[in-house]
Amino acid sequence: MTTHIETDIAIIGAGPAGLFAVFELGMLKLRSVLIDALGAVGGQCTALYPEKPIYDIPALPAIEAGALISNLEAQIAPFDAPRLLGRRVEGLAGTKGDFTLTTDQGDTVRAKAIMVAAGAGAFGPNRPPLEGLPAYEATGAVQYYVRRREDLRGKRVVVAGGGDSAVDWALALRGIAASIQVVHRRPKFRAAPESAAQLDAAAARGEVEMVIPYQLHGLHGTDGHLQAVSVADLDGTLRDLPADVLLPFYGLSMDLGPIAAWGLALERHHVAVAPATCETSIPGIFAIGDVATYPGKLKLILQGFSEAAMAAHAIHPIIHPGTALHFEYSTSKGVPQGSAD
Repeated sequence: MTTHIETDIAIIGAGPAGLFAVFELGMLKLRSVLIDALGAVGGQCTALYPEKPIYDIPALPAIEAGALISNLEAQIAPFDAPRLLGRRVEGLAGTKGDFTLTTDQGDTVRAKAIMVAAGAGAFGPNRPPLEGLPAYEATGAVQYYVRRREDLRGKRVVVAGGGDSAVDWALALRGIAASIQVVHRRPKFRAAPESAAQLDAAAARGEVEMVIPYQLHGLHGTDGHLQAVSVADLDGTLRDLPADVLLPFYGLSMDLGPIAAWGLALERHHVAVAPATCETSIPGIFAIGDVATYPGKLKLILQGFSEAAMAAHAIHPIIHPGTALHFEYSTSKGVPQGSAD
């Protein structure tokens, strides 16, 4: 069933930044619609790691990704923003003040401004070049995302990678996995310093084993059931690690899809924006969250939240030209009840 929607702002991407944008726009009495290729809101938080703990959300010492999305949904509920889920934006026409978007399902959305909050775009994992990999992926012996920690209870787990995901999951699986071995090519990790320090402390207590400096070399098992992961050091010396599950965390490949053909200025597959407004090179189109880039950009959810607020305020004059925005703090004005009409 196709849908036609007329609104103030079309938000492409329903991850954390896109969801919070609904709130910020609603507080300015601006209407919005959420469009996402996934069948549910939440982006990577929902699709890839709903049980992953997140530590850098202000006032929340720790919160699981799925719970964060649930909280954001509760926060935007008063604004009743329509959702076009399971839809991929294919076409763009018009200019600032009068855009028309079309989806692969035949939907049309007319909006006065567009906010791209597409995260990593159409994301997929960077797979290690290991022989026989698809057979192990099919059985779950090789996983790129952890949806339920309980699925790994009692398993011998090898974690590969040096970023936040590798470090966070090595820490999160303590007390659940039978053993945890972390494979990285060098002692220095790219993760948050505090998390890396926690991993070092866990290794000192014998809760995880650091296999450094090594890289993945091969998989050993039968009919997709993993028995060992072979790793090689810088001299090519091999070592076999007993394993039931391999978790390779080498980041996500990024594909902006049709958005890349809109003529937006891009930098390394990211959308370049003005830091003060998050406006792209095309007037009336804004980008926030992981998809946006500018000097000093940090890929943090909290920065995406900030960008949502900045973009919302920059968009207000497009929707209401010549009208002064008398901004009030939410502590004084409260949250409107009902939709932002």
